[in-house]
Formats: sequence, structure tokens, C-alpha cells
Amino acid sequence: MEQFRNVGLLGRPGNTTVSDTLEFLLRFLTERGIRVIFDEDTAAMLPHRNDLQVGARSMLGEVCDLIIVVGGDGSILHAARALARYNKPLLGINRGRLGFLTDVSPREIERKVGAVLAGDFSIEQRFMLSMEVKSGGSLIGEGTALNDVVLYAGKSVHMLEFELYIEGQFVYRQRSDGLIVATPTGSTAYALSGGGPIMHPRLDAMVLVPMHPHTLSSRPIVVDGNSEIKLLICTEAINPMVSCDAQHGSSLRAGDWVYVKKHPFKVRLLHPPGHDFYEACRTKLGWSSHLPTHGES
Repeated sequence: MEQFRNVGLLGRPGNTTVSDTLEFLLRFLTERGIRVIFDEDTAAMLPHRNDLQVGARSMLGEVCDLIIVVGGDGSILHAARALARYNKPLLGINRGRLGFLTDVSPREIERKVGAVLAGDFSIEQRFMLSMEVKSGGSLIGEGTALNDVVLYAGKSVHMLEFELYIEGQFVYRQRSDGLIVATPTGSTAYALSGGGPIMHPRLDAMVLVPMHPHTLSSRPIVVDGNSEIKLLICTEAINPMVSCDAQHGSSLRAGDWVYVKKHPFKVRLLHPPGHDFYEACRTKLGWSSHLPTHGES
């Protein structure tokens, strides 16, 4: 059983409710003899405390047994990209909106975090995506995504044109507003609003979702998680962009290539007892709350 003697705390800056939750977690954990370490940005949210143990974010990845992230799914995405190489479990406290990746509400901290500290939890591995942009054979941009890599038209209102290759095989040349390449984790994010399928997190697959394609027959494609996706930019008149998890994008020109494949490191998400992916879908997406009666199979 994993022992959590050193716990890192990360929080989304600029939110007083996050600061309140960090204070509560600090007290809750230290009362149980756990060493708590803040990264520098998170510690700055508690300026009245001069007794905090503070280190660089990389230090948290090196010395902590568990990292608790307070915020929304965006905070988890940021932590995942920064800390995946350290292979440390992440637990999310939801101070955002939907919160597919942040399991614990603030009012559940004592019960659920307490259960985790007692050894009652599950760990789920989620794969990430690596993205590279090459122009004339030279690398000009790269990034990492837990949710998705998105090709889009940038500031232009015009459609862009690109060619799609999967495992070296030509798939189509498309005119559209762009393309979303999403992991199962990202299938409930931007890809879902684009008409993509909901994928169970354990699937080893990626989904490619066209954004407002000019041809109505263009539909999302689900491919093997180990596939290499290549996009050739054909548009001349506009400068499209590509971004990872909605971060600052890289500008593209006609003739540039975008490469997307599975990242070598995985993210370990820790779930408290009672975690249920389908229950999360019912709650977050407003599905019918009808539960099966006793005895139904």
C-alpha cells in the first residue's frame, strides 16, 4: 500500500475559494503528521503564512508521494503536463465547473481525503499526447496534452485546408474549421462539444473530430492509441494554429506538418472510494438520474 508521508499542494491562483481550501487542507494534513509542500505560485496565495515549506514544482515531483490539486480540470491538466515524468499520483479537489478530473468536492475533503490517507483509493493511468510541428524538416514547435491537440483557423473566420494521414496512410483532404485529436480523457471536453463520442478512460484509443467540416459526410474517427497522426497544412491565405490543451498555440503555414502520437509518460490519477465514471457522466452532463431498482440486471 502506498504511504503518503509527503504531500504536495497545487492551487489555481486568483481564486479566494481555492485559498480557503488550501488552508483547510494544510491544517487537515499537518494534524495527521503529514509533511506538506507548496510550489512557489501556490504558496503566494497564502501570503500571511510564513511557516510554509515551499519548493519549485519539479521538487514536488521529486519528493512528494501524492500531489493534491485544488481548482478545476484546467489545474489538473497543467499539473499533469508538468509532473507526468515523475510518476506521482494526482488527486483533484474541485473548485472549478464540470470537474471530470477533480473528484472531491470541498465539503467531502475530510471523508474522502481521509479515506485516501487510510489506503482506500484506486489509481487510474491516463495516456497523454505529444505534438510536434515541423517546417522544411526542422522542428519549430512542440507540446504535450492530456486532453487534446487542436488544429484551428487562428484569428481568421475562413476555413482551413489540410491533409490527414494515420500511420502513414492518406485518409482525406479536408476543408473545415479545424480538427480535434483527443485522448479518452479529452473526449468529455472540447471534442464532446464538437460532436465526438464519449470514450471510457481505460480505452487505448484516440478520436479525431472534424470542426464544422465543409463536407457533411465527415465524421469523427476512433483510431488505435498507438497511431501516429500527421497533418499537412495546405492553406495558403490564412495562418492556422495548433495548440495543446488550449494553451498558447503555434502558428502554421502551408507546407508545415503537425505530428501527434502517444506521449511516453502517463498520468496517474488517484480516485477516492466510490469513484464511478458513469455516475460522473450522469452528474456532469445532466443525464437521467434514474437508478436501477434493486434486482435489475
